[in-house]
Amino acid sequence: PAKIKFGLITSVNPPNDRTPTGFALEQNYPNPFNPTTTIEFSLPRSEHVSLKIFDLQGKEVATLVQGEYPSGFHEALWDASGLSSGVYFYKLQAGDFVQTRKLLLMK
Repeated sequence: PAKIKFGLITSVNPPNDRTPTGFALEQNYPNPFNPTTTIEFSLPRSEHVSLKIFDLQGKEVATLVQGEYPSGFHEALWDASGLSSGVYFYKLQAGDFVQTRKLLLMK
């Protein structure tokens, strides 16, 4: 945003027009976590996106993201309050891109 002093613009921050060059699914943070964690992902173009959490047996325990997302950097918050401690996996599907990572819930 611009800073205005006596009706004059004294500085302007450049717009954040960075666009990711590829798909990415970042490691969640914090990890291990209790009970919430943040998962970041980036899209180089608009895509239908699905971000789901699975337990060790492969059972889906949560859907964090489902729908059309624009290009850019995104984050999802997961609150695992109702689940037991252990290892879980999160999987991002965006178009043909699929990536899975591991996270650890410690209560």
